[in-house]
Amino acid sequence: METVNFNETSGLLEAIRYFSDPMICLEAVAKAKWPKGPECPSCQSKRLSFLTTRRMWTCLECRKQFSVKVGTIFEDSAIGLDKWLVAMWLLANCKNGVSSYEVGRALKVTQKTAWFMLHRIRYAQHHGTINKMTGTVEADETFIGGAARNMHANKRAEKIHGRGPVGKAIVFGLLDRETGKVHTSVVGTRRKHHLHQEIRANVAPGSELNTDALKSYDGLDEYTHKVVDHAEAYVDGTVHTNRLENFGLS
Repeated sequence: METVNFNETSGLLEAIRYFSDPMICLEAVAKAKWPKGPECPSCQSKRLSFLTTRRMWTCLECRKQFSVKVGTIFEDSAIGLDKWLVAMWLLANCKNGVSSYEVGRALKVTQKTAWFMLHRIRYAQHHGTINKMTGTVEADETFIGGAARNMHANKRAEKIHGRGPVGKAIVFGLLDRETGKVHTSVVGTRRKHHLHQEIRANVAPGSELNTDALKSYDGLDEYTHKVVDHAEAYVDGTVHTNRLENFGLS
């Protein structure tokens, strides 16, 4: 199939028309996801059968079915690839940037949905891939007092106490051991809802996830979740979060 260069598409309407074909969207994403050809995300086999009617693959080795979205920034979203790829076109072609309001109007989605899409796309731009983290991933969180450096010493002593949360932002981090890439974000709390949301948005199911013993990490059953209890040790064989902590989350 002929590929398209986003920068050669002369207008938004042409981009919308071009990506209205589901097979064009599928092939564009498949080429970005699997540069060497599709493979099973479960067993990495390339013996696959493509189901045209469902636009999915069946692995002839492990018999599992999967779509082109699996393991990508699009995976846990009901938004169609046609809208995702037009949003990427907008972000790539608007020289002065594009807001979630503009994307929402162009794609006929809510501003909240458009913000979510742009957040995912910018993540992919930053990391140079639409794929989520795989393999062994470390997760950890810390408190950072962003304004402390601007405070008088007495005021800082009054407001900022040790590693606690008062007066500090909660920064959550993920590190892919294979690539060394790190993703960080500010989260509202250390509760399950916020941490699970960040992990599922950025780590592919089936990956090995290394965390400390914080209870908020419980329930991540789609991952091989391994825990090191820092009250007992900081390393348990290959299970640790040391590389992420050395990055700055300590």
